[in-house]
Amino acid sequence: MIVAVVAVVAAGFFLWRRDVDKAFVLAALGAVAWFLNYRTQLRELVATADANNEELETENEDHDDLED
Repeated sequence: MIVAVVAVVAAGFFLWRRDVDKAFVLAALGAVAWFLNYRTQLRELVATADANNEELETENEDHDDLED
């Protein structure tokens, strides 16, 4: 996330100096860094949810065994 912010700020600086090519490249790198960060957060969230679901399924199976 820090890389994304730094890249966007640098892009703004280069845009202010009217160096559009460098501004575009840095803005694109900032966007890619942000998307990669967002993807990593989603993967962690999905992994946590999967672990919780497996834990609940195991508890339900144990509970079903007790009822039989």
